[in-house]
Amino acid sequence: MLCAWPAWSQKAAQASVYETREKDWRNGAIVYQILVDRFAPSANLAAKQALYPAPKVLREWHEVPRPGVELADQKLNSQELEFWGGDLQSARAKLDHVQQLGATAVYLNPIHLAWTNHKYDALNFKAISPEFGTREDFRQFAREAHQRGMKVVLDGVFNHMGRNSPAFKEAMARADSPWRHWFAIGPQYQGGARVWTGYQNLPELNLEHPPVRQYLYEAPDSVVRGYLRDGADGWRLDTAYELGLPYLRDLTRAAHKEKKDALIVGEIVNYPDQWLRAMDGVMNFTLGTLVLGLALGDISPQTAARMTERLVQDAGIEPMLKSWTVIDNHDIPRIATQLPDARQRRFVQALQFTLPGSPNVYYGSEIGMTGGSDPENRNPMRWDWVRQDHPEMVWMKRLIALHQGHRALRVGDYRRIETERLFAFERHTDRALDTRLIIANPGNTPVTEKVMVANAALMDDTPLVDLLGADPRAPVTTMGPGLITVTVPAQSVMVLQPVERELGGYSRYKRMR
Repeated sequence: MLCAWPAWSQKAAQASVYETREKDWRNGAIVYQILVDRFAPSANLAAKQALYPAPKVLREWHEVPRPGVELADQKLNSQELEFWGGDLQSARAKLDHVQQLGATAVYLNPIHLAWTNHKYDALNFKAISPEFGTREDFRQFAREAHQRGMKVVLDGVFNHMGRNSPAFKEAMARADSPWRHWFAIGPQYQGGARVWTGYQNLPELNLEHPPVRQYLYEAPDSVVRGYLRDGADGWRLDTAYELGLPYLRDLTRAAHKEKKDALIVGEIVNYPDQWLRAMDGVMNFTLGTLVLGLALGDISPQTAARMTERLVQDAGIEPMLKSWTVIDNHDIPRIATQLPDARQRRFVQALQFTLPGSPNVYYGSEIGMTGGSDPENRNPMRWDWVRQDHPEMVWMKRLIALHQGHRALRVGDYRRIETERLFAFERHTDRALDTRLIIANPGNTPVTEKVMVANAALMDDTPLVDLLGADPRAPVTTMGPGLITVTVPAQSVMVLQPVERELGGYSRYKRMR
């Protein structure tokens, strides 16, 4: 007769789950997003003037992007042809800043050869836009990021290319062109080809055509696999929801074949659920929208708690940890514009860094840059604002250090805390004292409440300190028999850590490590 699995072996097996998560850089990464053109001014700008021929315009770094006008002959807006001159070399020179913030990954918006400033209209995915540099410049960027302990994620725009691409021009000009089947071409389409959401400058790629898939991700020298060999560690897939689940699964498999721990994260505006069966993670707009709704009073704390619990259950904790928690980026007004009230803003950011996932930090958020809808949210980085005592930067570095310094926040599981007027949850691992209790009050008045913490490993009479409090060493409450009483100030978040009592060397947690 077989004996039962020993209890200590069960615990060891469970422990390995968290140890495995910790070894995977994709879990709970701090992702710093860079628009190369707008991040840092080039040191060689005078020599680059010829790279911006009319109707392109090279702006001064201090100028602010403004809405443009439609250019009928270009089939785009004039704001798409305004440049600020940043490049991979200038971005590389600022990696110390990104490292000092505590970021563990850098996400670059598209850098491949394209006509516009945003590069979502690719001419050739395998070449780098000369305004930004060369493939060797990218390799050097990746090497220096890796030397600083940071990974590099590229932007894959594989749903469409640009109308100016030689392949598309030839496909439109010749019915017998080998490129003809790379696009959906015919008189039924306005302009002669199917384009992305009506933008005539962005003809869609025909993924059903095998050579397209070979070029993008299947072949050893494909776009996806080639850049991974050059030093990229992953891809963020633009409009991933339009690529389709089968092709997303195939692309992810191809990336993992090239680099086992490559990250494939999709821009998914839909509910994440099934998309996480096709990729490693998503840009978790559902979670970000939920948190913003909670802060603004559009979603009650109880409803937000149920929604978050359902989201984690449907998505699964492993994909959630690899998904990016997005509050603002190049497509969304900056957080300082969305939430001018600093208390609300910090409330949202505290949850962004404590809920399961990888916080996405849009360049300039660390210094409180503002900006509405595109193009205002794509301002050039304000390096003149960067200083170590900047209140927003101090806060951002504190949040990053909190996330990075606490195992449960990086790789821990999620459990809802039962409350009435507060939004609360628990992040926990196999170690009792790793547990962190996050208790948030989105309201305008303080709330005192007795809440239930369903964690059997937390001992009665254990002091709890608030890691975001004025004195993170002073207990703010004490663990009871599964319940605690806590007072949370208005529009604030508490991150409670259990601390062992000093009992002359004796520990109630001696067998609950």
